[in-house]
Amino acid sequence: MSRAVGALIAMAVGAFCFVAMETLPVGLLPLIAGDFGISLPDAGLLVTGYGLTVAIMSVPLAHLTRKVPRRLLMAVLLAVFVVATLASAQAASFEFLLAARVAVALSQSVFWAVVGPAAASLLSVEVRGRAAATVFSGSALAPMLGVPAGTWLGQQAGWRAAFFALAGLGLLAFVLVVVLMPTRPVGEGHAATGTAPSMRRYVLLVALTILIVSGTYAAFTYTTPFLTDVAKFPESAVSAVLLLRGVVDLGGVILGGMLVDRRPHLVLIGSVVLTLLSLLGLWALGPSQVATAALLALSGFALGAMSPALTARVLEVAPGNSDLASAGTSAAFNLGIAGGAALGGLVLSLSGLRATALIGGLLVVAALALTVLDRSWSRRPVPQAVGR
Repeated sequence: MSRAVGALIAMAVGAFCFVAMETLPVGLLPLIAGDFGISLPDAGLLVTGYGLTVAIMSVPLAHLTRKVPRRLLMAVLLAVFVVATLASAQAASFEFLLAARVAVALSQSVFWAVVGPAAASLLSVEVRGRAAATVFSGSALAPMLGVPAGTWLGQQAGWRAAFFALAGLGLLAFVLVVVLMPTRPVGEGHAATGTAPSMRRYVLLVALTILIVSGTYAAFTYTTPFLTDVAKFPESAVSAVLLLRGVVDLGGVILGGMLVDRRPHLVLIGSVVLTLLSLLGLWALGPSQVATAALLALSGFALGAMSPALTARVLEVAPGNSDLASAGTSAAFNLGIAGGAALGGLVLSLSGLRATALIGGLLVVAALALTVLDRSWSRRPVPQAVGR
């Protein structure tokens, strides 16, 4: 059991690195745009391009690597992360920076496809939601620590310093995975296939994921200028507000992980409702600093709670191999990030920063409708161990 817990922690560190790399430009967008002499919407391509790469490549790469032992595969993925992040830190042009981030995104495409099933397979089927939540605690810590710390470091020493620091952390994750993750045959254990396979419910899950993530990132991608230009926070306070959001995000992962094995529908529908309230609240109350900080924290809590619920759901309804099904939802998640960032940039150009929260809220309304329609959550069968 101790080796399994150590492996979960190692994967959590890897998850931290990938999410921190994906979201780091959120806090550094004005600095990067200024350095390369481009507009904020153009700099937003760093988020859009990254997410689009993961969205397109997750399923094909998961299929190509489906027979590679997970310990070896994750070690290679983290090695790519370190090299490409170092390249990002030394980019001489915006185009090179974008290309280096695409290389990281390719490795992330596979990482998120396999990490959920790999984490779930380490413990018994009854607590696999909590196992996934342990890994997602790393991804939750990335907005909590990675983005605020990266923003602060970028403001003090330049945005490149933040990328160098993240490369060092990626090297640590690589070592932890090599040392702690056990080697086992691919395709064995209860997490290899869905416990209640259903193509219809899986497609519904993919659509739900795209909508709620698009809505969230239509606004979240432009959090820093929203804080400084709409809520009138001083630039020095941005890191503190992002830290608050990250702390609450982690709380959402912990609470969601505690509840998801028993009440998955409650966790998911609650997170969708809270996301909707936070986005519409930001649109309506954006000029209020207190309201903006509280609503950003609420959106972080909602996203954190949603992560283990989505993972548990895909491990239940996967219509075939759970790695490929997880790759599909990972693609949907990142398609949501890319689409949300692109839509937010368009709305920002046409209607201003506050409108990004409104359009995000409208997308989440559609996600809420899908969540309510899928009544099978409320009659979730008790999973049975498979292939143990």
